[in-house]
Amino acid sequence: MRFKRFVKRQLILVATLLTLQNAQAAELLDQVVAVVNDDIVLQSELENRTALVRDQIQAQGATAPEADVLRKQVLERLIMDRIQLQIGERQGIRVSDQELNSAMQNIAEQNNMTLPQFREALIAEGQDYAQAREQIRQEILLSRIQQANVNRRINVSEQEISNFLANSQNSNNTEYLLSNILISIPQNASPQMIQRAREEAETLYAQMQEGADFRQLATANSDASNALQGGDLGWRARTELPSDIAGALGQLQVGEVSTPIRTPAGFHLLQLRDKRGGEDSLVQQTRVRHILISPNEVRSQSQARELALDLYNRIQDGQAFDDLARRYSDDPGSGSQGGELGWTQAGQMVPEFEQVMNSTGTGEVSEPFQSRFGWHILQVEERRTQDFADEMRENKARSAIRKRKFNEELDNWLREIRAQAYIERKALEQP
Repeated sequence: MRFKRFVKRQLILVATLLTLQNAQAAELLDQVVAVVNDDIVLQSELENRTALVRDQIQAQGATAPEADVLRKQVLERLIMDRIQLQIGERQGIRVSDQELNSAMQNIAEQNNMTLPQFREALIAEGQDYAQAREQIRQEILLSRIQQANVNRRINVSEQEISNFLANSQNSNNTEYLLSNILISIPQNASPQMIQRAREEAETLYAQMQEGADFRQLATANSDASNALQGGDLGWRARTELPSDIAGALGQLQVGEVSTPIRTPAGFHLLQLRDKRGGEDSLVQQTRVRHILISPNEVRSQSQARELALDLYNRIQDGQAFDDLARRYSDDPGSGSQGGELGWTQAGQMVPEFEQVMNSTGTGEVSEPFQSRFGWHILQVEERRTQDFADEMRENKARSAIRKRKFNEELDNWLREIRAQAYIERKALEQP
């Protein structure tokens, strides 16, 4: 789900980026609007990103905040991006061209295109494909930097998992689609600062009770890192949320907004947009083996297909599948095991493989078929329905605890690195 939202965000971005840059570049005399340690943010970059975010907000059917409010929020995001990228550079965190190509391939597939088709479609619309690639690289890089620095601060003990499972509340698999607004308070805040934050949160709550749009208020006022996404938190289990916030869910109906909730980070306003039930613990599994014939420097695509057809005919004539797999398969992991892939379930194999596997009867051998890895022949050996209730509960417990801790620690880490950075804002020139 998270990745699909990422894909949608990027498609909106690449659809408008070049036009915005060209238009703004002609109008702006560049100046520095912020100094961030040993780096700078230029006014042209701020205006380009502000226009882009405004288009994203409008594409989602929401109303963008006033221009100066939006520019202030965007500048804060650019400053935080700079700080994180500087940390990533010092730590040697990179996104390779191969990893970026894989991400671009996934985006293309989400749009039912090959990567060359996706590239040509962007070019045909007058977009800058190279610029789109670099923006996606930065999104991946920021996520990787956050994971690397926040995960090391998190530990999930067996006792925490046991306590989680012992809590009868956690047997409820309901998930909630949430948005939030955070009015942050700094560490060691004075009583006056806390009171000002409380009053600001209460004012926003009153505005929403009078019909104000949550997304618009989040974009304009939230101090959370998801402010420019209208405060969208996505689907969350109750146990993935801090206890104070999770407790407020029981009082909310779909569409309602909570009163301000105090946490160590500040005051939160929580909107419940939807909810849904949990997953079934019964999983369909297939024990399968295969032979993979891949094209290479000395074997063309057509030659790989011809060899796969020959092997299929030999199996039909009675030759042993496992003997042929050991002799011919280009999958080094399974080939030495007679093609054995073991028990598999939905989501573990590429779609082409799963489609053929699901349509092949037990004990039968498929005709050769193609995936991005080459030509396959598979044999379904056995099928079963496995109950993973206990394992799934433990895995979900560990995942939920880690996710809850990650969200808490991410906010703490972002506040820490911002407090440690040298930041100098310049007067903003109106475009």
